[in-house]
Amino acid sequence: MIEKYEKFIGEHELDAIFRIAEKIKDLSILHVNSTKAGGGVAEILNRMVPLMKELGLNVDWKVIKGDSDFFNVTKSFHNALQNGVGNITEDYFKIYDKWQEANLSEVPMDYDIMFIHDPQPAGLVRFKKGNSKWIWRCHIDISNPYQPVWNFLKKYISQYDSAIISVPSFGRDDLEIPQFIIPPSIDPLSIKNRPIPDTTILRILHKFDLSEEKPLVTQVSRFDYAKDPLGVIQAYKMAKRHVDIQLLYVGSPATDDPEGEKVYNEVVKASQGDKDIHLLLLPPYSDLEINAFQRASTVVMQKSIKEGFGLTVSEAMWKKKPVIGGNTGGIPLQVINGITGFLVNSPQGASHYIIYLIRNKKVREEIGRRAKEHVRRNFLITRELRDYLMTISYVANKFSE
Repeated sequence: MIEKYEKFIGEHELDAIFRIAEKIKDLSILHVNSTKAGGGVAEILNRMVPLMKELGLNVDWKVIKGDSDFFNVTKSFHNALQNGVGNITEDYFKIYDKWQEANLSEVPMDYDIMFIHDPQPAGLVRFKKGNSKWIWRCHIDISNPYQPVWNFLKKYISQYDSAIISVPSFGRDDLEIPQFIIPPSIDPLSIKNRPIPDTTILRILHKFDLSEEKPLVTQVSRFDYAKDPLGVIQAYKMAKRHVDIQLLYVGSPATDDPEGEKVYNEVVKASQGDKDIHLLLLPPYSDLEINAFQRASTVVMQKSIKEGFGLTVSEAMWKKKPVIGGNTGGIPLQVINGITGFLVNSPQGASHYIIYLIRNKKVREEIGRRAKEHVRRNFLITRELRDYLMTISYVANKFSE
């Protein structure tokens, strides 16, 4: 399957990936995260792990376990790290540590490379064995964390051999381990991103009672305060006074996000009385539906107020859609303001660009063309795969061989 990427990246880039993989083929590698489905991390691993296997690497993937108390704690950590505020007690740290130890029976510790994703399993490093090398892959914004939570996690993260962040501004001056900048990526061959027939798009629109005649504004993301779903509703309502549009907000539940139901209920309340607002809570792996929604959209939004990267931005850009993105985290890497989309800091700003894009087809098409090329050059899974292989080579000291 990996040969199919040549048409996007060229033979030389593909050959480079194979040559780097050859250097680390004697190593065993384990990816560890907190959910098998829902959210960008699981989505990337579902594609990345098979690709690494196809390169001949000895790689596996494990998901940690936890009860509702643990995932409430880790969600609180997540919010505190991204927002800089928190309401954390000593009990939270005890619950976190208890579940790190409990997961020793779930996560084998005898791999040469332990590739740990995000804060949820980060504490496993305290059980590090022998000469194994540990990489902490951070997918969220840690540039301005709530200090008590960061201080607690830092004592673990400092024990890693390297860390990976998505954006330069997420780098930490108080970490002495090497920090690599590796933005996330999308897979152009996945069901979510590959071309699909117009008949399939129309069928799915009709299935969910969406009009094929009225311009569609879409945001695909979790029901999470960081994604600003209430701000999306507000922007839509302001734009609706000037252009006749419909709004689709679609998300999936995730086992490690206990806050989702509460946010969803608030969004439902804010949307009541408007038949052109469509809120969908689809099961994980609704990739064909997401693909159809993004392709059918006139404008795509990712109006986050905090964002690690925002895979849905690159997904939509790959489909030549103009994206209105929140000016935060990894979104400005993808949306170059005025060139490959528009960045906003408020619902008013988002409303302005919704109206502008709906009324200007040529602008939409030109931005869409530039957007797809920007993603092709920078945010495809083959680039992230190559970067991961190089990081593994570095921590395993394989560059000199």
